[in-house]
Amino acid sequence: MKRLVITAGAYLGCIGAVLIAAEATGARWFEDVTKKAGINARHGNRVFDNPYAKIMAGYTALGASASVADYDGDGFDDVFVTDSKLGGKNHLYHNNGNMTFTDVAESAGVANANDDKNAVADSLWFDFNNDGRPDLLVVRFGHNQLYQNMGNGKFKDVSHAAGIDGYKNAITAIAFDYDRDGKLDLFVGSYFQPINIFNPETPRFFPESFETANNGGGVTVYHNNGNGTFTDVTDKTGLRLSGWTLDLGHADADNDGWDDLYVAADFGTDRFFHNNGNGTFTDITETAIGIDSKKGMNVDWGDFDNDGLLDIYVTNITDDYMREGNFLWHNNGNLTFSDVSRETNSFETGWGWGAKFFDYDNDGWLDLYVTNGWVSAGKDSYVPDIFNMVTKPGIDFADARNWPPMGNKSLSGYEKKKLFHNEHGQLFKDQAARHGVDSQKDGRGVAIADFDNDGRLDMFVANASGEPNLYRNTMPAGAHWVQFALQGTKSNRTAIGAQVRLTAGGSTRLQFISGGNSFAGQSSNRVHFGLGDVAKIDQIEVRWPNGEKEVFTGIAVDKLQKIVEGSSKRK
Repeated sequence: MKRLVITAGAYLGCIGAVLIAAEATGARWFEDVTKKAGINARHGNRVFDNPYAKIMAGYTALGASASVADYDGDGFDDVFVTDSKLGGKNHLYHNNGNMTFTDVAESAGVANANDDKNAVADSLWFDFNNDGRPDLLVVRFGHNQLYQNMGNGKFKDVSHAAGIDGYKNAITAIAFDYDRDGKLDLFVGSYFQPINIFNPETPRFFPESFETANNGGGVTVYHNNGNGTFTDVTDKTGLRLSGWTLDLGHADADNDGWDDLYVAADFGTDRFFHNNGNGTFTDITETAIGIDSKKGMNVDWGDFDNDGLLDIYVTNITDDYMREGNFLWHNNGNLTFSDVSRETNSFETGWGWGAKFFDYDNDGWLDLYVTNGWVSAGKDSYVPDIFNMVTKPGIDFADARNWPPMGNKSLSGYEKKKLFHNEHGQLFKDQAARHGVDSQKDGRGVAIADFDNDGRLDMFVANASGEPNLYRNTMPAGAHWVQFALQGTKSNRTAIGAQVRLTAGGSTRLQFISGGNSFAGQSSNRVHFGLGDVAKIDQIEVRWPNGEKEVFTGIAVDKLQKIVEGSSKRK
């Protein structure tokens, strides 16, 4: 394993006397404002009505997701929250600008998605037609839905016309411009094969193996044609897979200007694909991360050690039965990664789901929030039932009839969430209990945004079969910050994939705009830098998604700044 080399300057080593004093008191820096904000609708899980319903209960305890975007352009981030039960309504929470929200999903036309042939699993905002208005993809077991933002608070279902409504049993999606033609392409990850899981014709639709299952839904790549339609180019790109995909994440691993792809797979190895820059990808899993037999749940990218290279955090399972642990893939700079999760204390987080890098205390180091817990129910555990099944010789795992019914048993339930404070890129220290964000609900997606535009990042957590949590960041004043809203002109309009390097006090730090990374959660596409004590920025370098660079100076701190591609002299 490579030794971590920390290059960030000492100017980010402290966050001011005010914050140091507050830290010493052990005061909470997050307030649960869920009910007060009017954003507390309970998620409902899908209950199946077929011969395998009692077996499928655990597998379908999913679908609690949250996706952030300023859909109406009023300067405040809104949030779309999903439901999964039959007839359950999705929620489009409009941000009123005072830390309260109004559900406008019905009037906007995006509430209805759960019927007898479809169950919502996730959602994604992306501006597919480059008109400056975020459009909405509703990811479903069954058929996906694409809603075009019409700009008047209304959305139009264009799924069929766009060509993305095939039967996919999708569970995740991200969008980025993989071929740098200025349009956002769509990557969809599917869990089950494209069979009717609501009324399956065969019982053999479960994973065939705990370690090497290759009978899942894989990945579908839709190329954006620029005329409101998409073309399935999965085979052309070299991304045809049949694993049990749970999450996707994109970023530029080697700083060559082309975004690469990480695929987190349940019941089989994760995959790492290098973007060749010609519309194709190469599977370099074996050399980049090696072959694993864990249960990958989450993919998020971030430069946790401030060395100018984007690292990857993948959640796996750590419970009484499976002691797998998470991956914190440290980027070695040569398209190889070293797992430093044990060394950094980010290895064990229970039955992990969504996780997100963000700087909650504005000290200049990316912290990490991790959700966990599968099913919290009765006092009896489902683990012995699973153990008895897997130890039977010759068991056919793919046959759903061989799996024990879950009933009211718990499986890795009632687990406390983790808020890892980044100790200067060397260690993560759990501060969840101190800050009151260690809920024992069955967490799924986490979305990060500055909902009240005060320079402190808030958290929205979606919980399966429960109310969400909206945590407002109430950290005392004292640390500086800056945020950027980027607008592409030659690049895609929302600048997905753009890298921003901030230089101050002799050090340079890196952030980028992702197109939906992290399981069941999409965070704000604003770029946020915590600055600690530093009050002067030397320069900002933006590398746009098309590969061109611009340098900006004279940037004020403690403000949200808008940067338009082409508005400064290029290097």
